[in-house]
Amino acid sequence: MERSDWTDGHVERWKPVLPDLDPDVEGAVTRMKKLSVHLRRVREQSLVDFDLDRQEFDTLHKLAGRGGRAAPSELAADLDLAPASVTGRLDALERRGFVRRTPSTTDRRRVNVELTEEGRSTWLGAMDFLGHEEYRLLGVLDRDERTLLNDMLRRIMVVAEERDDARWD
Repeated sequence: MERSDWTDGHVERWKPVLPDLDPDVEGAVTRMKKLSVHLRRVREQSLVDFDLDRQEFDTLHKLAGRGGRAAPSELAADLDLAPASVTGRLDALERRGFVRRTPSTTDRRRVNVELTEEGRSTWLGAMDFLGHEEYRLLGVLDRDERTLLNDMLRRIMVVAEERDDARWD
């Protein structure tokens, strides 16, 4: 028999109150919410452990996602921020030795932002902390189950994104 979790008790408490409650839908949605909160807490702890704030991590993450080098305007677009906001972030990251700005070799008016080794190792350390927890949790599933879960969540997200897209049209 499978072990019970907090959500099993939650669903049992609500079934008499809401007779039409689908326990599978309520269970799945509640578990997704609780899992999201758990992973957010782990991510926040990783930031504390690596002495990063959320903005610093997000900026390093976007820069790493561009191969460790980008123009400030590209980072502003990736972060959905005004260029002036990115300048302030980059100033702080540069003071900490996590990034460096170098003049563009193709356009004198442009600078490039690069991750330093310290910036990359700090970002990777925070990522590894969260990644280990993700693998620990999903490691209870075999490869086929993980693939199936991923495929099912994709189907759900496609429907959610269709609704989100329709709201903005």
